[in-house]
Amino acid sequence: MFTGIVTDIGRVADLRVEGDTVLTIATAYAPDSIDLGASIACSGVCLTVTERGANEGGNWFRVAASAETLSKTTLSGWQVGSRINLERALRLGDELGGHLMLGHVDGIARLVSVTPEGDSHRLVVQAPADLARYVAPKGSVCLDGISLTLNAVEDRPDGTAHFGINIVGHTWTHTTLADRRPGDGLNMEIDVLARYVARLTARD
Repeated sequence: MFTGIVTDIGRVADLRVEGDTVLTIATAYAPDSIDLGASIACSGVCLTVTERGANEGGNWFRVAASAETLSKTTLSGWQVGSRINLERALRLGDELGGHLMLGHVDGIARLVSVTPEGDSHRLVVQAPADLARYVAPKGSVCLDGISLTLNAVEDRPDGTAHFGINIVGHTWTHTTLADRRPGDGLNMEIDVLARYVARLTARD
């Protein structure tokens, strides 16, 4: 499990298709601190470490992504050089700084607009129609592995929903959000509590 607090911005150093897509990700994490088989959230996608090491280019770890993962996330658009948000899995006793997340992407949201507001930025994001009912004002959402709080939510005639998020300066500079432009896709994971409440409500 994760909390959506990004602890490093990694970079895709190598990408190969070998049945699955194999990615080598450059990181500031020390190789000896990464266990083989460990889970790392890569822009919100939980991936399993298969190798790790260091070379003249710095520290790195390697993961594999299946065709299913490529079809459900923005990972299919990653290229060598792409920057990605990284978070290691929680350990018992770690601070829950964001909200509990599973690293299972539910769909791809779209960035609608970015507006500077003082030292912050206001983002408007479109949730796809099948996830629109899970977003609510003051609720939580995970976008590209970042735990965020929703402000206003507007239901749209096409069944989608637009929601606003205020991004403070620290989050803007310590994640990849500053790289995003209107129209870009964002890996979206809904709040796990909203998921179960919706399921229970549907059964009543």
